[in-house]
Amino acid sequence: MKVYRFALLLMILTVTSGLVAQEVISLYPGAAPGSESWDWEEGVSEQNLFQTKVVYNVTKPTLTVFPANKDRATGAAVIICPGGGFQTLSIDSEGNDVARWLAFRGVTAFVLKYRLVHSTTADPVMELVQKLQDPDKFRAENTSVIPLAIADGKEAIRYVRAHAAEYSIDPGKIGIMGFSAGGTVTMGATLKYDRESRPDFAAPIYGAIFDSLIVPSDAPPIFVAAATDDNLQLAPHSVAIYEAWRQAGKPAELHMYERGGHGFGMHQQKLPTDEWIVRFGQWLQLHKYLDVVDPYAKLMREDWAYLHRYQKDNAMLPENAGKRIVLMGNSITEGWSNHNPEFFANKPYVNRGISGQTTPQMLVRFRQDVIDLHPRAVAILAGINDIAENTGPMTLEETFGNIRSMAELARNAGIQVVLCSVLPAKDFPWHPGLAPAQKVVDLNRMIRTYADQEDFLYVDYFTPMVDAENGLKSEYTYDGVHPNKMGYQVMDEILEKVLAKLR
Repeated sequence: MKVYRFALLLMILTVTSGLVAQEVISLYPGAAPGSESWDWEEGVSEQNLFQTKVVYNVTKPTLTVFPANKDRATGAAVIICPGGGFQTLSIDSEGNDVARWLAFRGVTAFVLKYRLVHSTTADPVMELVQKLQDPDKFRAENTSVIPLAIADGKEAIRYVRAHAAEYSIDPGKIGIMGFSAGGTVTMGATLKYDRESRPDFAAPIYGAIFDSLIVPSDAPPIFVAAATDDNLQLAPHSVAIYEAWRQAGKPAELHMYERGGHGFGMHQQKLPTDEWIVRFGQWLQLHKYLDVVDPYAKLMREDWAYLHRYQKDNAMLPENAGKRIVLMGNSITEGWSNHNPEFFANKPYVNRGISGQTTPQMLVRFRQDVIDLHPRAVAILAGINDIAENTGPMTLEETFGNIRSMAELARNAGIQVVLCSVLPAKDFPWHPGLAPAQKVVDLNRMIRTYADQEDFLYVDYFTPMVDAENGLKSEYTYDGVHPNKMGYQVMDEILEKVLAKLR
């Protein structure tokens, strides 16, 4: 069920010691064959008509590595080819965001930057839109580049297979997937290959095909997805791919959505296309490339609020609460003890954070994990996972209402209340495309106003930790959401200054 889809995925992130920066691999040792004279500089555009980050003017193909979560690793790997009409690459929605989703679930992902047509301005998206007005000219311009891009796709498979041991990959579990133009690259690599470049599975997503569909005798299983209302009229291409595989007697799965348009990728549109990645995960699971699509679904069904998480720990606490202060929260609170245990040493702090939790879950367990511990005070840090829709869509008013309810329960029990700001976040690796930055600002404004009205202490983590784009400063985080040790050290100082004001 969708209500469980993203819940508790942060457990995967928080219990680790931190992530390193993504490794970027040059696909060729020197100039890429066939484009040795290309000398233009690769660029990135974030302010454009598509309202998404795109890369352009790629002359030196690369692979960006997203290692599989070690606890879930299956040995499978996927090369991901973003789309963009061979003029740009939609590097997040059709690349990095897909890679993060797969890596969390145990599949090593490699995002391919393949060679593109030369853009002559700093606005490649507008160039692309203008070129599409003359389809014949657009196709003619792409003709010389498409074979080079497909060659990059094949070379990516060869590279990953040759270096499989370095990434703990099974050389017999290497697939390729792509979106739109990246789907063309995917199909080019899937229709013609040698032993080293044969993909073990393929997934063209609203891909375009320009060559005849002659299915190889040893063609790999294929997963196809698109929308009927594709505004580039590419839905028939997906149907043709599926039908060719079906007629050849090869494993194939097709998801043709009624609505979604072209380029839905990992964007959230409140449409069934939002779930295509889950269908893909289930297909990977069917073929033994993925073990579990949602590792925590069973837990969510049987103990939605995770009431048993701290039952034994609560029972072992001394009866005399003394100066006990409970830190109530989610993964950011739980991770505090893992990343910076010194903060808790010889202090009356009791960590009751649970990774992935939303405010309704925290409200359900508030009595047993806070009130029944009879603390002097409780510091509540909550709301970011509501914005991430971990247990389904929620309004900020609903989130704020749950925070108020926890505060009122604590006050009525004679517990001093400390309300904390939500940390900045520009995106969620486990549920990308929700644009949380402004929502965090708005929720913090509601929390602070309420704290002032009720004379509760307020902890402002947001202001000293926010960057120019309302995200978490890179020096304080390992994934854009969760603090690293330096981030927790900043939080240590901020929280203790506020706690010193307790009565």
